[in-house]
Amino acid sequence: MTAFDLSVRFFLQLVVILAACQATAWVFRRLGQSQVVSEMIAGVLLGPSLLGWLWPAAQAYLFPQASMPILFSVAQVALVLYMFLVGLEFDVDLLRARAKSAAFVSAAGIAVPFVLGGTIAVWLARRPDLPAFGEGVSLAQAVLFTGAAMSITAFPMLARIIHEQGLSRTSLGTLALSAGSLDDAAAWCLLAVVLSAFGNDPSIAVTAVGGGGLFLLFTLFVLRRLLAPLGRQVKGPGEMSASLFTQVLVVVMLGAFVTDALRIYAVFGAFLTGAAMPKGAFAEELRGRIEPLTVGFLLPLFFVYSGLNTRIGLVASPTLALVALAVLVAACLGKGVACWAAARLSGESHRDALATGALMNARGLMELIILNIGLERGIIQPTLFTIFVLMAVVTTLMATPVFERVYGRRATREAAAVRGFDVG
Repeated sequence: MTAFDLSVRFFLQLVVILAACQATAWVFRRLGQSQVVSEMIAGVLLGPSLLGWLWPAAQAYLFPQASMPILFSVAQVALVLYMFLVGLEFDVDLLRARAKSAAFVSAAGIAVPFVLGGTIAVWLARRPDLPAFGEGVSLAQAVLFTGAAMSITAFPMLARIIHEQGLSRTSLGTLALSAGSLDDAAAWCLLAVVLSAFGNDPSIAVTAVGGGGLFLLFTLFVLRRLLAPLGRQVKGPGEMSASLFTQVLVVVMLGAFVTDALRIYAVFGAFLTGAAMPKGAFAEELRGRIEPLTVGFLLPLFFVYSGLNTRIGLVASPTLALVALAVLVAACLGKGVACWAAARLSGESHRDALATGALMNARGLMELIILNIGLERGIIQPTLFTIFVLMAVVTTLMATPVFERVYGRRATREAAAVRGFDVG
């Protein structure tokens, strides 16, 4: 395809993606689901699982393989900008006050599902009738990867639910965002260890863990002070110049580049730079400029792109159904129950602990990312990939209803009304 052909196809993709997301959002909003779930489902519906099955010619025309790098790049920009907005609302001072609780919840959310995932890996490795792992993958590598896949949290989804419910500046929101960000950063570092073991290159793990820690410290203690003077340039609406706005975008993209290069994913660099930005009028002006286009137009591309790479339909036999059920139960016990227990032991109320566990239990598209890496590297086979995708979809669908059941829809609406958010 020529560059012109790709351009024409890309604009058609935008029309179809946005229309599909709006249609599914209308349906799932009435089922009590967050908008992010509807966008995830829209991606699956537009991919090979439904459209490609019902009308393969149309699916191939709409989303040719040659256009995927373009869609991927735009989707990454969307996710980076959104996570910057999430970080912009993040209260670093409140994090310091709740660092112990966040670290404890995150540790439980990593350790328990990792052990359960490793146990499942040992079980699957001893089942010759179920080709779960790639040829040449050792038991240790299988355990490490499965544990990492079980430990991941849907951080972007968690952040979006918190944002949509207007809870970003509350105690619960800060705990969930803090624990979720620590949880996913640790899981990505763990993935780097897995990949280094698989490729015999320990420098990848050292770079991810060491570099990520240094960047976190730099952001919290150096970048935050360097950016403070920018906040004094904006004292009210409309006072941010185009030049200053561009400078902020440069900082955001640089942060995303650093963490992406360190193998801990671009969203964390964007989140940390957002957290380091001055608050008050400066932050509100940034939000007013970035949020409408990002949330309404760009962000759906990320979720749809990930859905296009998902194939659901391989789990049919009783044996595979049993494996899928075991993975789902282990995932819910390992993440949701463990995070609830850790939050309670940290002194959180029963209600906030249950809400935290419900949010941390969602795997979402971060899970799909790590699974695609494993499939591409030959660590897991398509059957296990599909089983874990099913687990990711179910835990993601559970998140909002369980959260609202525990925390209360009325309470979240009142919080949103106070903070000016529309939760539908």
